Amino acid sequence: MSASNCLRCLVRPSAVTLAPRQILQAGAGAAGAGAAGATRTFTATASPNNQMSANRPQKLRFRKVKKKGITPQGKPPLPGERKAYRKKIVLSNNNALPVAGLETLRPNDLSKQKNVGTVMALPEDVVDALRATEAFKPTQCWGIFRQPSVLVRQETVDLIKKMDGAAADGKTLRLVVEGNRISGKSLMLLQAMTHAFMNDWVVLHIPEAQELTTACTEYSPLENSPLWSQPVYTLKLLQAFKKANEKVLSRMNTVYSHADLPQIIPINSPLIQLINSAKEADGAWAVFQALWRELNAENAGRPSILFTLDGLAHIMKMSDYRNPAFELIHSHDLALVKVFTDCLSGAHKMPNGGAVLAATTRGNSPRSASMELAIAQREAEAAKEEVIPQRDPYGKKYDDRVEAVMKSVEVLRLKGVSKAEARGLLEYWAASGALKKRVDEELVSEKWTLSGNGVVGEMERATLLTMKG
Repeated sequence: MSASNCLRCLVRPSAVTLAPRQILQAGAGAAGAGAAGATRTFTATASPNNQMSANRPQKLRFRKVKKKGITPQGKPPLPGERKAYRKKIVLSNNNALPVAGLETLRPNDLSKQKNVGTVMALPEDVVDALRATEAFKPTQCWGIFRQPSVLVRQETVDLIKKMDGAAADGKTLRLVVEGNRISGKSLMLLQAMTHAFMNDWVVLHIPEAQELTTACTEYSPLENSPLWSQPVYTLKLLQAFKKANEKVLSRMNTVYSHADLPQIIPINSPLIQLINSAKEADGAWAVFQALWRELNAENAGRPSILFTLDGLAHIMKMSDYRNPAFELIHSHDLALVKVFTDCLSGAHKMPNGGAVLAATTRGNSPRSASMELAIAQREAEAAKEEVIPQRDPYGKKYDDRVEAVMKSVEVLRLKGVSKAEARGLLEYWAASGALKKRVDEELVSEKWTLSGNGVVGEMERATLLTMKG
């Protein structure tokens, strides 16, 4: 049953004006009286602040409650700050114990058989050069120890001997480092670059091949050529090359005249002046071509060249770039990739000797059927097997251009380290304070077995996982 007196009747001009709070209380009472079936009269004393004329009824005013928002905890990160933190590399830890008796690498230490199974520290000037070329990876455990050090493996000695032999004969070593995931492929490239820096080679390194093919950098067509340049990445590569090789480049002069560059470089000018002429991205590719011509000059006393690339599978497929017809561009049609593939296939000869090394990757790698087939064929040929793997007759994802590049390369397959090498690594970890156990035969066998017969990355996971920050 509805109430006999509603709120609208209480605010008639003839009635006594009520305060807003009293009106609400009266309404509540009226509703309760209506529910009980009784009629109740409400009276109230008008407030002097709420009086109104007889012809103007008062409006109800309700207080607005302001909701409290979420208090900001801090300023948001700047553009690119998260990526910079994710890629941040810490190469030393002052809280780690200094390892007594730790030797620093010398120019020929990585090629000596007696050093196999020994952990040796990287020289400071080499560390700066490796950092400039982005040879260190954020997934590696550099920040746990006092200073960057590497384990000399049997594969390291074999690779360095091949590099020295090719340089002495004026030939080019063309080799692909293959292996399972976290088996030390990127670290093998780092050791090769360390040897090259210590012996005054010229080192050119592409740290992530996917940055060239995943359409994350600018590109433009080259005039009178089917190739495509990537000017911004080329400029960045030139700057890193100059910073890493400045000691060797400072002793070299140009042997050609470069009048077609934005800044004319006459003969017998400092080679660093040629690199410094690339001040804008538009002229970076022309400067790179001139620099590559200078480095490969014959009879000019040029040093050997080490050209390395990490993530080979990314350049052995169609790239994510498109031409004006919206067709996908093959990775080998990118100018920088073309320079590397010509060196890897042997189409371009290095007259002063050197090495072209490429490492595959398994963590974030597209599948390349032709590359995998070529690696299997080269390994079967090296082992002198009777049956050489062939194409799947029903397969449709093979690429003739990839097979042509990989036709005559050598393959270095990385497996697990030996127990002697694992012991040297564990002893170094224990001396640094990262391993709190006594290193004996039982512990070495345990870690070696649990890591899949000595896979370096698995040993780090089993021993140093709790030490990572």
